[in-house]
Amino acid sequence: MRTLPPLALAAGLAATLLLTACDGAETGGDDVKNTDRPGSSACAIGDLGVEVGAGAAPAAGDTGNVTVTLTNNGAQCTLKGFPVVDLSAEDTTTSVSPEQSAKAQSLTLGKDGTTSFTITYVRGEAGSPKSLTVRKASFALPGATADARDLPWSYGEVARRDGAGSGGAAQASVSGFESSGD
Repeated sequence: MRTLPPLALAAGLAATLLLTACDGAETGGDDVKNTDRPGSSACAIGDLGVEVGAGAAPAAGDTGNVTVTLTNNGAQCTLKGFPVVDLSAEDTTTSVSPEQSAKAQSLTLGKDGTTSFTITYVRGEAGSPKSLTVRKASFALPGATADARDLPWSYGEVARRDGAGSGGAAQASVSGFESSGD
């Protein structure tokens, strides 16, 4: 059996450690990283471009999705937590809770980096007191609820969570920020 000289063994061990060393962070492309970078500040809603795409629920009881894609037009910034979403009807506003299985993460966006979040809802019956006649959705970034963006809601009524006539929360949830662009 042949033995390696101590210098060759040390070099091999060093190469192995170098090849396996990493910071454990997930990357989502050249412009997005899921961990904070030194010098990153919180994203400002005024620096973000907004696009909305929807898979509207076709009938009462069906589930629909409204995806909001944000593009960072400013300097590198960080999002920590969940988007803050409210649905507004003529007589009430209801806050949308994060999905039960979702976990808040920190997401850093470089210049022109993108992220998205999805509002999932159950379509309500038109004209029913068990539904909210939503006119708009508002969203804000975590920690900056004073600066909100309004989006017109054209996806039909939203069922109330408790099925009650008035005051019931909407059957809706919001995802966390997701990496986009790969």
